[in-house]
Amino acid sequence: MSITEAQPRSGTASPPRSRAAGHPGLILAFLCVAGFMTFLDVSIVNVALPSIERDLGVSESYLQYIVTAYGTVLGGFLLLSGRLADTFGRRRILRAGLIVFAAASLLAGVAQGSTMLIAARGLQGLGAAFIAPAALSLLTNTFAEGPERNRALGIWGGLSGIASVAGVVLGGLFTEGPGWRWIFFINVPIGLAAAAIAPFVVPESRAEKRPRAFDTAGAVVLTAGLMLLIYTLGQTVDVGWTSARTIGGLVVTGVLLAAFLVIERRAESPLIPLGIFRLRALRAANITAVLLFGTLVTLFFFASLFMQQVLDYSPIRTGLAYVPLAIIVSVGAGISSKLVTKMAAKPVLITGIVITVAGMLMLWRLPVHGGYVSDVLPAFLLAGLGLGMSFVPLQVAAFAGVRKTESGLAAGLINTSQEAGGALGVAIAATIVFSRVPALTKAAHGDPALVLAARASVFHEAFLIAACFATVGVLVALSLPRLRAPEHANGESVVPVA
Repeated sequence: MSITEAQPRSGTASPPRSRAAGHPGLILAFLCVAGFMTFLDVSIVNVALPSIERDLGVSESYLQYIVTAYGTVLGGFLLLSGRLADTFGRRRILRAGLIVFAAASLLAGVAQGSTMLIAARGLQGLGAAFIAPAALSLLTNTFAEGPERNRALGIWGGLSGIASVAGVVLGGLFTEGPGWRWIFFINVPIGLAAAAIAPFVVPESRAEKRPRAFDTAGAVVLTAGLMLLIYTLGQTVDVGWTSARTIGGLVVTGVLLAAFLVIERRAESPLIPLGIFRLRALRAANITAVLLFGTLVTLFFFASLFMQQVLDYSPIRTGLAYVPLAIIVSVGAGISSKLVTKMAAKPVLITGIVITVAGMLMLWRLPVHGGYVSDVLPAFLLAGLGLGMSFVPLQVAAFAGVRKTESGLAAGLINTSQEAGGALGVAIAATIVFSRVPALTKAAHGDPALVLAARASVFHEAFLIAACFATVGVLVALSLPRLRAPEHANGESVVPVA
């Protein structure tokens, strides 16, 4: 499948390109670097949360917003940016995202309070929303559908899992080394350098059919609805479920999400053409992605807190504790990348999620004074293997039956599902478990052993909730159709589904 070259505007010169520009391997490597940076920032703050809490005076119930602000804005604007990429040029949008991401990272690094940090994290999410779908769309338009694209998607899918784990490792190293602010500062030179060299590496491409209007209202309403939902869930820790603030927030959230559906039905160029959900594989893959990434981000958020606040690990030890998990995620992704070229994606995905559930249940039973090798490591290895095996077939299923002209939309959908799922997963788990902290702390009567046991029980419950997310993911994945070998229809490559 060739890349559609964008024609330069009259009177302007084409951007410079090296002889290597357009080489599939070099393009894949560059796109993986850009994607890796956005995936990394989903998890890199987790190990630093206790340090940020102390330095900026952030309350425990508000810690989740440092994580969810990024994922919510990223998820809310992915679809619009996917359309913008298809229309104005995928490379152009990619470069804009890299610049915004670098600037937001600088603001986060110099933040002097929780409000500024959370706002900067949201701006980072906006930059990432431009990067991710543009990069993934460039990838799917570079590699022909079938084994070639599956291998590339395998690398990309595995990368998201590896980056999530690498984030907590680097977060620990930076937090205990130069300080937590450097988890943001490191993005600045990388983002600016990538934006500068993009014209020399990646050919420009656009969709053949471009919308004349953009559903900005849909993107704003969707993001506002998701942000209000997550904020309302977090506030229940302090005000309860029956308060006027909670009920009012949930009602307004429902109105916003209903308004989003109305906007999509009436928009000239809707953010989400609802008819695309007639594709059974795409529909099931996106729901599964919400649940699987809810499990993933909940795992990192609470495992980091458990190791530092219950097992008394230092930030760097916490980060290094994830190294075997990073390796096994890579191994799992490599295994499934080969399997999906030889067999249907569905059984590979289901097997991976079932293994993930087993790993989360092991975390649920972690002893308060457990050892790393005997207790933490086996759970990490099992959960990591399952997650790594799941990412690749999930990406393959998400693009099954999607035509080239809708690759940007499909890329935006699967990325939205992943990021929104991660943010919602943490919000739901944190809302449930942190609401129990005051009562448990009071019942401990200041006894250090009882306080430690109470805190451990809170984190155990979070791991159990994550296991429930993954279990529901297995049930949804069972509804996936069986994918057959690629065929061609009307000159376009498609993957028909049974």
